[in-house]
Amino acid sequence: MKEKKTYKVLVSGGGTGGHIFPALSIANALKRRDPNTEILFVGAENRMEMERVPAAGYEIVGLPVCGFDRKRLWRNIKVLYMLWKSMRRARKVMREFQPDIAIGVGGYASGPMLKEVQKAGIPTLLQEQNSYAGVTNKLLAQKAGSICVAYEGMERFFPADKIVLTGNPVRANILNCELTQAQAKEQLGFDPSRKLVLVVGGSLGARTINDSVAGALDEILATDAQILWQTGKFYAEECAEIAKGKEGVKATAFISDMNVAYRAADLVVSRAGAGTISELQLLGMPVILVPSPNVAEDHQRKNAQALVDKDAAVMILDADCRKDLASKVKALLADDERRKVLSTNVKKMALVNSDEKIVDEIYKLLK
Repeated sequence: MKEKKTYKVLVSGGGTGGHIFPALSIANALKRRDPNTEILFVGAENRMEMERVPAAGYEIVGLPVCGFDRKRLWRNIKVLYMLWKSMRRARKVMREFQPDIAIGVGGYASGPMLKEVQKAGIPTLLQEQNSYAGVTNKLLAQKAGSICVAYEGMERFFPADKIVLTGNPVRANILNCELTQAQAKEQLGFDPSRKLVLVVGGSLGARTINDSVAGALDEILATDAQILWQTGKFYAEECAEIAKGKEGVKATAFISDMNVAYRAADLVVSRAGAGTISELQLLGMPVILVPSPNVAEDHQRKNAQALVDKDAAVMILDADCRKDLASKVKALLADDERRKVLSTNVKKMALVNSDEKIVDEIYKLLK
């Protein structure tokens, strides 16, 4: 039988940047392998992917699916109706696009689409970013052909014979910064002879981290350190006002050149999303992780704990951040050796070329 040359690939999932960036990385790697590959994304209507995916040059179809409301159960009548509508639309998408394979990157958007594809007997590959598997991927695992993970010990959630340790694909530009640390500091407008703390709370920002930095600013600055503070768009004005007139602090809603920011930093303070952790591992960054408590199954704390267990990060729980951040930052800034140990250990956990490894698995299933 003649081998099919051009494949049609469905990529489904989203809701947050943590699901969308890996999905786009996989799609880009598929296109590098074969520019003729046809790729269609399926996401949730009104979520971030409906903007980000077309901006990256791919077509996307939105489903009216929404997540279960665990606090107000009566609202789930609408959720079930939306799920039924999504299953019907997913069937239509599958009939019209006729994929050879479907990739689920997690998030509730991937549930209806992958379920329909599996029912039709089309191969599926799942990509799980976190150390604690999401509900959707756990439900889809039995019928998946391959499950690509970023952490060891995922047999707790998935059939062991389907698990492949590939790591999480990250944004390509993160890894290509040609500048030295001093040059990166200068480019960002900081003094190259002084240490720099990079604070990132995710694209929307993090209330706890921002409050904690605001309370710790004077103590950290007293050590002669500088701070690059990514506040997120919701807190931008408030944080800019707090930073105003303080020498050595830059508060900004968004950092477009994260590769330069990482290169410049001596220490990072961050949430513990899977994508961010993968970037920190590949770059070997010493980091204080403050896991978000507002995520499903507390998975950020489990992501952070996986690093702490290997002495590859320091963790402060969200509830303790306001009182502990200043002392932890100061202790690490004063201890070059400790930062070096964290840096070495976190880099040992890095898994390189994740996108290419996942594409290898996709081709195995296709053949």
